[in-house]
Amino acid sequence: MAYYSHQRTNTTGKGGVPINALTFNALAEEHRLQIVELLIQQPLTVGEIATRLQIRQPQASKHLRVLTDAGLIEVQAVANRRICTLRAQPFQELDGWLHRYRQLWEERYDKLEDYLQQLQKETPEPEKPQIPPSTDPQDKPQN
Repeated sequence: MAYYSHQRTNTTGKGGVPINALTFNALAEEHRLQIVELLIQQPLTVGEIATRLQIRQPQASKHLRVLTDAGLIEVQAVANRRICTLRAQPFQELDGWLHRYRQLWEERYDKLEDYLQQLQKETPEPEKPQIPPSTDPQDKPQN
């Protein structure tokens, strides 16, 4: 049983979270993103991936090579079949990297919510204008 994998070189993003630009490049293409979505459900062979995406096997292999080079998947050779599976680590790294941005936006939304609540407390509800009675004889009710 052969095992194919590519060594990833990580850079450290702000805050010490390792990220890899290859991850973003690999996921930026629609077919490769669809492959990842398929592999979330279960490992698949190259042929199964090609069939489900309705592309030729050489095209699927090309996309799988990019995903493998980015370290997102592993391809395991079993007899004459190549079985593709997702690797958890790069997605955990991506989640950790995105976590910082989630925190940033949650803090901003919390501040906005606090600001809006403060505005509601400070702003009295407008009074409904009272309409003076009409002096026009045509506006009087007819009997």
